Amino acid sequence: MDAFPAFFPLAGRTVVIAGEGEGAEAKARLFDGSPADVRRLSGADALSPVSYQGAALAFVASPDDAFATAAAAAARKAHVPVNVVDRPQLCDFTTPAVIDRGEVVAAVGTAGASPMLATLLRHDIEARVPEGAGRVAALFRSLQDEVRRALPEPHRRRAFLRAALTGPAAQAAMSGDMQAAADRLRQALADDAPGLGVIQVLDARGPADNLSLRASRALAAADVLVCDPGVDPNVISLARRDAERLAPQDLSPERLRRLVEDGMRVVRLHDGHVPTEDFAAAGVTIEVLPVVEA
Repeated sequence: MDAFPAFFPLAGRTVVIAGEGEGAEAKARLFDGSPADVRRLSGADALSPVSYQGAALAFVASPDDAFATAAAAAARKAHVPVNVVDRPQLCDFTTPAVIDRGEVVAAVGTAGASPMLATLLRHDIEARVPEGAGRVAALFRSLQDEVRRALPEPHRRRAFLRAALTGPAAQAAMSGDMQAAADRLRQALADDAPGLGVIQVLDARGPADNLSLRASRALAAADVLVCDPGVDPNVISLARRDAERLAPQDLSPERLRRLVEDGMRVVRLHDGHVPTEDFAAAGVTIEVLPVVEA
């Protein structure tokens, strides 16, 4: 990863756009409908650090090299990260291609190497993200504290949210009925009961791009990963970063049984040998995940 992606909250924040012309207008359009206060600068104002004080981000767009360099220096002197259009050597950050669905924002960046590639990839992703996705995110944010209080255990909360994301509450939010969505999510929360966990087994010798969609989703949802030494690191990278990692020798039959009883989702990544004897000793059933789609 050559550049770290990050999201800046915009509510109550100021964004400065310095310069004139289509480049500056394009940056301004990025913030149409956002809660940010957009401050436009030109001329001598754009060259003074005072003009940038208190801003969260600054953008500079100008065909004049001297102006762009001086404006970027002024923003930096005010301790504001700055992006300068078409001048990556002057940038503290690059601007990604953005998919905007309100509460749901996705971004594709190439660290300034190929904005056109980022735009093409954005179009591919945008077609897969429905317009109502932002309303679903808004629903879950509005009830976030209630869900956390009702389900303090992270793995139970994740299981509930996974199911709710494809349930009646999310469907109501997708269609725009937010009151019904909130009612249905609260009802699902009241009805929630702990269930047994699952043990999923996957041949993880790679390559990662051969994995089935089902296997990729299992990795993304795993609470615990158990990895043989010979598995492909690129397969492991598809799993949640905060999933607990265990070596096979650390997973006794008693511990495996306890994980299942606690409702954990365990993915056992092996290097060609399915350790069926471990599961038999624990008295648990397993699901063998397909490596490739049937």
